[in-house]
Amino acid sequence: MSPSQWIRLNERIYSSEELKNQGLDEIQSDFERATLKFCKDWVNGQQEFAIQTSGSTGTPKSIVLLRSQMEANAKQTIEALQLKAGETSLVCLDTNYVAGKMMLVRSLIVGMNVIAVEPSANPFNKLEEQPVDFVALVPYQLEEIIEHSSEKLNQVRCAIVGGAAIGYSLNEKIKKSRCSIYATYGMTETISHIALQRLNGKRTQHYFKAFETIDLRLDDRGCLCVKAKYLDEEIITNDLAELIDGKQFKCLGRIDNVINSGGIKVIPEKVESALERILNSFQIINRFFITGIPDEKLGSKVIVVFEGLPFNKEIKEEILFEASQKISKYELPKEFLFIPKFRETATGKINRSATVSSIQ
Repeated sequence: MSPSQWIRLNERIYSSEELKNQGLDEIQSDFERATLKFCKDWVNGQQEFAIQTSGSTGTPKSIVLLRSQMEANAKQTIEALQLKAGETSLVCLDTNYVAGKMMLVRSLIVGMNVIAVEPSANPFNKLEEQPVDFVALVPYQLEEIIEHSSEKLNQVRCAIVGGAAIGYSLNEKIKKSRCSIYATYGMTETISHIALQRLNGKRTQHYFKAFETIDLRLDDRGCLCVKAKYLDEEIITNDLAELIDGKQFKCLGRIDNVINSGGIKVIPEKVESALERILNSFQIINRFFITGIPDEKLGSKVIVVFEGLPFNKEIKEEILFEASQKISKYELPKEFLFIPKFRETATGKINRSATVSSIQ
């Protein structure tokens, strides 16, 4: 961290020298404590960092990442997005997890100034007139920002969005933004993202493109395997993918979510993508997901689970009719279920398995 760098955390500004000796006893907020502790450890040269996984794809666990690995991953993003010293980044993700921590790492090693604000639906509300060059968001935050702070977003040079799939309606809104917006692919085990996909502007991409240091292949299940020079071993994911070449790929869905219905394998994410376009035409914005529940005849039957109040019978019938024109009869939901609130992981992602368990 250069002497001229600063971190603004909830309206207090810390210099690099202040961070080295910053006490944490008087810090009240978990976000402030996690952010300051990580920055202090980093500027003092700590070499190993324990990081918690989110639990969105399994049981949450703690893994140890090396400083050299985090630096190697960060430099890929710095180069790809041409991040520069003196620019300002906005950190508005939970810094207990890899996405928030890696935003700090990128900023610290390149010499960017940092504005860190408590994670919220629309972190731009806390910015006032402070200019921002680079930000990382989850889709829900990006949706809120486009809805309520689009002009502030237009003044940001580039944004990355990850942590969950980007739906059809949000993708259409992204295309109208003047900010360069990229989808990310990665996980804690790969030390944040290893691929980017430009979502708007003249350089819009239809597939994720992995960084030059990354090698990809599919295993015999059709799942993506990631090899990086800074990782000790190949990461075998549970993400079904279409591999275009050694660097480009498209995510199809998680193999854990595949539904075997009457001997036919149904990929929920594919059905969700088709269904979201239909719901968008009806101006239905409820969160939802496709899953399977036990069925005596089919083994598992495909259902759609919505968050919120039930639709009337006529709307359901219209949705199913439109869906039948776009997906096969095996993929068509056999039942609509509604619950008031989805279960979520610690990072705010929908916890499908916990939500389904609560239904059953």
